[in-house]
Amino acid sequence: MFSQTDFLKYAQWSGIATLVFAAVAVLAFIFRWGIRFRLVGTTGFMLVLTGGLFALSLAPLTRTVIPGAVRYNLVYDNGSTQAVIAIPSQITPTQLEATLRQAASDLYSYGRLGKPQEKFLTIRARTVLHPEPGISVPLYLGQIRRSLFTREDPQMQIEIYQDKFAQLPKSKT
Repeated sequence: MFSQTDFLKYAQWSGIATLVFAAVAVLAFIFRWGIRFRLVGTTGFMLVLTGGLFALSLAPLTRTVIPGAVRYNLVYDNGSTQAVIAIPSQITPTQLEATLRQAASDLYSYGRLGKPQEKFLTIRARTVLHPEPGISVPLYLGQIRRSLFTREDPQMQIEIYQDKFAQLPKSKT
């Protein structure tokens, strides 16, 4: 992933290229070259590109990585207060806790719509069991509730359903 310093370096090189295109465009107008208007368009595009790269160098683009979290898939998200993630059936309770924390970090957004009385985002973790061929049963293993308003929520509520882990298939090793 690119860091802020990388984007700043790219913005500097893009700024130099913009100045070169602007100088060539001025020369094209002086000598009445046929591509002078294309060079003006290219210079304008380079200005926009340089501005975008500079803006990316100002804003942090970091993603929090929680150690021990496993990959998950987002199954359902109403864009407001509820989400469901799918996890593998070979997960341990400690991995589930880390994965729920990772999902809470990844799914937090200032733009989540919530009614004034709704203050929490609830993310439930589930896996799918196949007791018989052709039959699938969802099994919810835990959930996390976090604030809709605070990015670093120190009071996240994690529930792990220990009794549900007994229903998981044993891994064949």
